[in-house]
Formats: sequence, structure tokens, C-alpha cells
Amino acid sequence: MVHKELTQRTFSAPVRLVLPGWMLGLPMLFVAIFPTCPASTVACWQDLAVEEQLESQEPEIQGKAAPIFVDGQAQVVPAFRKSEDWIRHDLFVETEFDSDGDGKLDRMHVSVVRQVQTETEGLKVPVIYETSPYFCGIAASNDYFWDPKHELGATPPNRPSAPAVKTDVNRPTISRSLIRTWVPRGFAVVHSCSPGTGLSQGCPTVGGKNESLAPKAVIDWLNGRARGFTSIDGDETVTADWCTGKVGMTGTSYNGTLPIAAATTGVEGLEAIIPDAPNTSYYHYYRANGLVRHPGGYMGEDIDVLYDFINSGDVDKRNHCNQSVRQETHLANMDRETGDLNDFWAGRDYHNQLDNFRAAALMSHGFNDWNVMPSHTLRIYQSLKERGVPVQNYFHQGGHGGPPPMEMMNKWFTRFLYGVENGVENEPQSWVVREDNNREQPVPYAAYPHPDAQMVDLYPQAGGNEAGALSLNPVKPVTEKVIDDVNITGAQLAAANQSPHRLVYATPPLTAPVHISGTPKLTIRASSSKPAVNLSVWLVALPYTDSPSINDDIITRGWADLQNHKSLTESEPLEPGKFYEMTFELEPDDQIIPAGQQIGLMIFSSDRDFTLWPEPGTELTVDLGGVKLELPIVGGAAVLEFED
Repeated sequence: MVHKELTQRTFSAPVRLVLPGWMLGLPMLFVAIFPTCPASTVACWQDLAVEEQLESQEPEIQGKAAPIFVDGQAQVVPAFRKSEDWIRHDLFVETEFDSDGDGKLDRMHVSVVRQVQTETEGLKVPVIYETSPYFCGIAASNDYFWDPKHELGATPPNRPSAPAVKTDVNRPTISRSLIRTWVPRGFAVVHSCSPGTGLSQGCPTVGGKNESLAPKAVIDWLNGRARGFTSIDGDETVTADWCTGKVGMTGTSYNGTLPIAAATTGVEGLEAIIPDAPNTSYYHYYRANGLVRHPGGYMGEDIDVLYDFINSGDVDKRNHCNQSVRQETHLANMDRETGDLNDFWAGRDYHNQLDNFRAAALMSHGFNDWNVMPSHTLRIYQSLKERGVPVQNYFHQGGHGGPPPMEMMNKWFTRFLYGVENGVENEPQSWVVREDNNREQPVPYAAYPHPDAQMVDLYPQAGGNEAGALSLNPVKPVTEKVIDDVNITGAQLAAANQSPHRLVYATPPLTAPVHISGTPKLTIRASSSKPAVNLSVWLVALPYTDSPSINDDIITRGWADLQNHKSLTESEPLEPGKFYEMTFELEPDDQIIPAGQQIGLMIFSSDRDFTLWPEPGTELTVDLGGVKLELPIVGGAAVLEFED
């Protein structure tokens, strides 16, 4: 037996909970004992074990209900778990902006779920808060995306109009997410609709200032600094006197972006955030090193398309918003012709807005997320670390979305919202789920990248249309050619034994596993037969099998526009036949390549799943004397062992 002591204010004397030592070791046995829990949810079994022991001692409970903490985590409190007793209400919080141009400050639709004891016993609780543009309606199709079939640099064909989005009026509860997890553990849960969505006033701006100031207003209301009203246009006020003023935010994808947006305001009371797969820069989401590059799975999407996708607000204000936001802001500045970085895009990059950021951040991302790519999280993590803001990251090997394990989230919110000294801020900064492991079992590392990772320079050797070597030794200048053909997928090119449409360079088979940890970088010298050309790069594990296992083939990827070889803000048309040198980063990764496989560098032009689709035939010529792959390897070049 393992004895864990629990002291809780509602007991007349400290209560000692006896939890079986095999609780974590024999999960399937717990399924038999607690059949309401899924087999993978250890936290659920723990909650039920705690609940049963608490309920068996309920005659000893005296006084008011209060939170319970075990091992630095908030536990399910019997008095809080009955959903029929929860108080549910909605309101409208006044902001500091007027984004729909009606001369009145916009109000955000907000819903609250809290314990009945906040009303009957004077209980004050912190808040877990999620805000979203998706809660109250989205467009029903993708027939209005941009057509990618045109030459680089050409004015794209007009895209079709988007269907009108139906507004879903969700009252009094905007969303059911988070509620059953956190309300029984002593937190209130708050949701809000983003500006110009659902019943929230204003215009959706997709990364504009109002998306940061809207959640700030809600947090200000929770702290008594902003006004809340019972109706969208009335003057009857409602306060949050049940709230301690401590707020944590979380969410996935767009809902994970908005906690970062709120934190950039420095709003007092936002103590902690757990963003999962957040988009931290709309330029990096829709462009890559100057190239128009679409998020994986959403070919033809751009920022104006996302605006149409979420435009679920007041139908009477949509014409104004369409004109002022979509037409005069997005379409006038997003520049699908050159893909250059400009003030419009820079203003939608949260990495440029971190000076006031103070919320402790537990960030989560998948290394194989080709929608919102992992660099979005890494860039914020690294900057917050440099600024001394409490920060951890949780990386898994999957695709888009996947929050940290419940234990990590619970400890984070318990520490920063309840002030429980559980030491979470002293734990390792980086947690990585290893290949084929359960996401509930990440491996801790002191930091990311792995502290022992060193950049190793690798150089391609001639023969790339079949498979040239990738070695530690530079080569003399020699040119090799790629003929672009967007009709052939990257996977087909990687699996081919030879092709005029790609160049592949591979190490010999590894004799020992190699741990890649960090952000690879490529320097390339190349020319184009046309004034513009797509440049796509994959790092692959060979032989390429097109395996369903997410770690078997693709290590990482990257894209660039040679027209931006000097600057992301100013592109210049390429002179056909002239060589240009460019250095750019691929997406970060943390992966162990097994012995027997080869590490391959594939260079090609159009990437059918991500880039524009020009007519086949553009020639991309690569000077191997100007190509270098910098690969972050744990242990450096000394661990690279190849078969003879």
C-alpha cells in the first residue's frame, strides 16, 4: 500500500486517503473495478478512488465545501460533482473596442458554469476559460477556397463567394467543453464567442487586435474591472463576485491561439495558459519563407477564407465587416502574388507581441502536425524561456491537436490558479512522447532541443535523380536538375527508385539509432528556368514505404521561395539560369531513426499538398557545391555510424 495524506478544510480533522500502490500499475484491473472509466484514463480511476473514499467518510465532513488537493493536483470534490446543482448563466461583457463601426463598444457573449456553493456558501473559485470563433457556427463547405492552379507570381483567379454562415444561438451554455473535467475539481468554467461570431458583437478579424482584447475584457470582468450585462443591449449589470480573479486559458488550434493572444496584453489575472497546437503567426501559417504555402489538408485556404469560415455574427453587420475586414484589410494586404512578409502579416504574429506576456505557459504540439506546424509552438517557447516566463512544452509524435496528459494540466492550473506549491515550475521544461508510446507517457528532458543535440553538416553527392550519397564531406560544384510536375505527389517521388522530378541524397544505412532533436536548416544554391519556382524539401527515412505509421517515412519538411533569398519582405523575380543562394529552416522535430534506415534529403519543386500548382515543366537546377544540410543530432557527428 502507498499512503497519501490529504488535508482539506471541510473535514473536522485531516483525512488520510489510502490509495492502492497498484493504481497506476494495473490499469485493466481498475477497469473492472471502475467500469465507467475508459481504459486509457488513469486520472479518471484516481478520481473515482478518491470520490469513493471521500463519500465513505462524508459523515465526518463539517462546514463548507472547498477544493481538495492530492499530490499537487485538484481532486474531484463530492459536493461539486452533481451537474444538476451547477449554476449556469450567460451574459455580455463590454470591451474597449468598436470593431463593427456602430459607435458603441462591442459586447462579447460569455457563459459561466460554476458550483452552487459559489452562490450558497460564499465559495470563491478560479476560472478555466476557453474562447473560440467556432462555437456558434461555421461555413458548411470548402467550395469557396482559392484555386491553386496558376503560375507563381500571377494574379490568382477570383475565388467563389462563401455561403452565409448560420448563427447557432447557444444559451445559456455556449460550449460543453472542459466543464465535466474542471467544475468537479473546484474551478468555474467560462466560455466566450470571439468578436463577430455568434451573439458576440463586432467583426471577426482573424488575428486582429480585437481578438486579443476580447478575452482580456472577459478576464477584466472576472476581476471586477469591466462591466457585464444580462443582455446584449441592456444596462442591467452582472458581476463575478464568486471568482478569485485567477484565470487559466486553454484550447486547441484556433482555440489554442487565443490564450496566447490574450496573454500578450499582459492582462492582470491571467495566470496560466495551456495552448494546444496554437497558430502563433498567420504569416507562418499561410506562407513559408516567402512562398504561398497552404496548411496541410486545406488546399486553397488563406486568411480571407478563414474569415468567411467563422463569420457567424449579426447578419445586419456582415456587410460592414465584409468590406472593412475581408476586402479592405485581408484582400488588400495578404498578397498571394509575391508571398512577401509585410506590416499586415507582422501585426498578426504573436511572437512580435511578447513584451507584456506574463502567464505561465504549458504548450503542446505534435511533431507531425502539418496543419499548424510545430514551429508555431517552438518559437514562443524559446522566447518565453529567454524572458524568464514559466514555460514547459509537451510534444507528441501525432498530427494536429493533442493536449498534455491530465496530470500535467492539473498540476499546472493547480499551481498557478490555486497557488499550491507542487513544484511544477521546477520540473523538466520539455516532455516528448517517444515513437509508438502512449501519449500519457512522455519522456522528460531538461529542455528542447535536447541539450546534447549538435548541428551536423551533411553534404549531397552527385546522383540525386536516382539516389546520391549524403555524407559528412563537402563536394566540388556539380549541378543536377529537377523538372517540376505538381501532378506527382511528394510520397510518390520519395518512393521512386529514380525520377527526373526530384533529387534524393541518402546516408548509408545506420548501424545505430540516431536521435534528431531540433530544427534542421538547409542552405541551397539553385537556379530556375522561370522568374519564380516552388522549392520544397523533405527529410525522409529510407526506404520510403508509405507506411501508415506516422514516424516511418517523413522526418520533417520545409518550403521556400528563391525570390526571397535576400529578404522575406522584398522578393525579386529570378533571372532564368542565374544561381541564387538561400538558407532556411525546416520544421522542428524530435525523432529517433532506427538502425538499418537511411536519412534522406529530397529536393523537389511543387508539393501538391501544400504549394501552388503551376503548369509542369519549370526546371530547378541545383548546384551541389552550394548545398548543406545542418541536422541537429543528439551526440553530434560522433554518433553517426554507417554500414560499410
